Amino acid sequence: MKRIVFALAAVVVLLAGCNTVAGIGKDVQRAGEAVEDVAKKK
Repeated sequence: MKRIVFALAAVVVLLAGCNTVAGIGKDVQRAGEAVEDVAKKK
């Protein structure tokens, strides 16, 4: 559960740092990959 909360917090930080639509797309993709990695480890 702590990993999920950490991943969501990381997503918020990444999205807050975006300046362009392309940047948002890259950040969302990275966040999705992080969530997938957490899910695969369970």
